[in-house]
Amino acid sequence: MQVTTYWMEHAWLGTHVEPGVALDVEGERITAVRKDVAAPPPGATVLRGLTLPGLANAHSHAFHRALRGTVQVGSGTFWTWREVMYGVADRLTPESYHALARAVYAEMALAGITTVGEFHYLHHQPGGAPYADPNAMGEALIQAAADAGVRITLLDTAYVASGLLSATRGKAPDRHQLRFSDGTAQAWAERASALKDRPHARIGAAIHSVRAVPAAQLGTVAQWAAERQAPLHVHLSEQTAENDACQAVHGCTPTQLLADHGVLGPRTTGVHNTHLTEEDIGLLGGTTTGTCMCPTTERDLADGIGPAVALERAGSPLSLGSDSHAVIDLFEEARAMELNERLRSHTRGHWTAAALLRAATATGHAALGWPDAGAIEPGALADLTTVALDTVRTAGPVPRLAAETAVFAATAADVRHVVAGGRVVVRDGAHAVVPDVPGALAEAVAALRD
Repeated sequence: MQVTTYWMEHAWLGTHVEPGVALDVEGERITAVRKDVAAPPPGATVLRGLTLPGLANAHSHAFHRALRGTVQVGSGTFWTWREVMYGVADRLTPESYHALARAVYAEMALAGITTVGEFHYLHHQPGGAPYADPNAMGEALIQAAADAGVRITLLDTAYVASGLLSATRGKAPDRHQLRFSDGTAQAWAERASALKDRPHARIGAAIHSVRAVPAAQLGTVAQWAAERQAPLHVHLSEQTAENDACQAVHGCTPTQLLADHGVLGPRTTGVHNTHLTEEDIGLLGGTTTGTCMCPTTERDLADGIGPAVALERAGSPLSLGSDSHAVIDLFEEARAMELNERLRSHTRGHWTAAALLRAATATGHAALGWPDAGAIEPGALADLTTVALDTVRTAGPVPRLAAETAVFAATAADVRHVVAGGRVVVRDGAHAVVPDVPGALAEAVAALRD
């Protein structure tokens, strides 16, 4: 197999920045990491700046990208935002969703993201009738990721009810939510079982929330994921209204309800985990259930600041997601997690730059079922993101502080090169396959307007 060599001017190797690193790649994987290489070897692809492992966006709703700008007008709440979101969802087809997701995933690639976790619940036609291929919408997302040159974990989502009624029954889906619902978790499992892994895609599961899957059906989703050793994600305590409803119906918190039905564990990630009790934090940490923080969405929707420090200390691994895509920028997500905590606690330095980068790389990949990605080391998938160190945001600091510069000053606009699975996806800030990403986004979003 042919060996491709990349020469990195500066590389973050998990704990520190190393100057002059050569990387040998065969196929999709790194075969050798050579330090103290002062100049590019003959024939090497040169990556000037700071090279990191590819970033993992652990929580995405691709179609929410069409809401950017629109939902920032005026005020409102999470629940009024949701009504606008439903309007976009109603207009999507497999073809238009593919066009939008291809552009969104290309935007992610330009931002240094090489793997996305797509929390996918838009399954059926308006009104709820299945497509001829019941997984047409999920397949459109999988193909869109391939077209954009990124990996995807399709977290196929069980969403069968519009709210809580009892342990066995939920409220019937409203007219918008009929597209999301398979009727029962068992019917969801039968449909989701037809989805298959492929080289760039892995199939996981998701429980939309405890309000969308009746308690008696939670175990069906958890068992489906356990049988496949697949990732399992769940929106958890994003809103206080969810907690209040769960207490009223079940007499416990959503976290306790998930624990009682076998949902928590090391393959499970709670998304947001915002409004938790101390007991909830102990349950999540004690089961090594992960936490995916999405700070730019959580602040955009006025959800609140989750207890990320306490969760990590309790044993919950932290990952990051762009969720509703108010922006797509994992550097902003990483620093927002730290800066939010500073505002709340009036103290600084809760995470080092290295810890925040691990949340954006290795931990995020592990949460999505790609434990062999997210590190620059032999045997790992050859996913690389190079951040320029000579822009107006990044110029000045000494190279040994390049990790701090990336986390606390850089933006997605400073990403210069991206390699995914040994293939160049972004070179000099341009996408290799989607030549006009802004144009593709504008066209795809315009097609969904009234």
